[in-house]
Amino acid sequence: MTTRRVVTLTEFGSPEVLKLGTDELAPPMTGEVQIRQTAIGFNFIDIYQRKGVYPLPLPTGLGFEAAGVVEALGPDVADIRIGDRVAYMNAGVGAYADRRNVPADRLVTLPETVSDEAAAALLFKGMTAQYLLRKTHAVKAGELLLVHSAAGGVGQILTRWATALGATVIGTTGSPQKREAALTAGCVEVVDTNDPSWPEQFLTASGGRKARVVYDAIGKDTLLRSLDCAEPFGLVVSYGASSGKAPAIDPELLNKKGCLFLTRPSVFPHNAEAATFRANAADLFEAIARGYVKADIGQTFPLEDIVEAHVAAEERRYSGALLVIP
Repeated sequence: MTTRRVVTLTEFGSPEVLKLGTDELAPPMTGEVQIRQTAIGFNFIDIYQRKGVYPLPLPTGLGFEAAGVVEALGPDVADIRIGDRVAYMNAGVGAYADRRNVPADRLVTLPETVSDEAAAALLFKGMTAQYLLRKTHAVKAGELLLVHSAAGGVGQILTRWATALGATVIGTTGSPQKREAALTAGCVEVVDTNDPSWPEQFLTASGGRKARVVYDAIGKDTLLRSLDCAEPFGLVVSYGASSGKAPAIDPELLNKKGCLFLTRPSVFPHNAEAATFRANAADLFEAIARGYVKADIGQTFPLEDIVEAHVAAEERRYSGALLVIP
């Protein structure tokens, strides 16, 4: 048994419900490996689960992704070795810890070109961008995209990668202070969604051209107006809900808005099989090696400051990715 530090959630609520304590971690079971975690990724789904918007059985851990070093192997693990640098983003909740047992088939070995910090900052968000750009819609050169929350962790990766593929990206942010980060990521123009006229501002910025794809991670506050920004037969992708659950939409409205397509995908089904996950990760790592995707770490917090990390995320004090360091 190994003593570890781990964050536990026993009730839903404000960041203060997160409690850091210790427990005894058993040796890895068949098909598992034990990881000493060096960097833990933070995602908005962590907030939704902490609040109970996406309720989990209690008590529970939180966090979906981390990187670290393999310290022990369970029986029947053939493709991972002690000392390997690895990362994961689909091993279930519980990443908020300094050590963890993880099924080996949920791990990807990190190449030398990707640091632990970059992996923790990029894997969940980068794999989200990967399926959005490759599977939900195969982005092509010359297409116009509208990317909401373009200064956020996924938004910056999505914008950089889409731009490298030859697409033109107009972004939105929730504050003027984040405009520069979105422009640096590759947006040709940025509009502020706090302004009620943001759809009209988008059309002005695009010269009246509507988007082939609208990527909407905001949900409640933007989805209905996002439909006004998609070209006829265009695609609106609702893949997040940072402002709250997206409203129900009458299919007839999609017809009236231009025979639009609407989808609500997520990253986990796109990476449910080990071989698929590793192939998608290889695509992401290649994009990193080519410079299409970069680790933009906005802020880091030690594990003991996990409450402050959640506060900072909810108050949107940073742009880019947030990391928790055990």
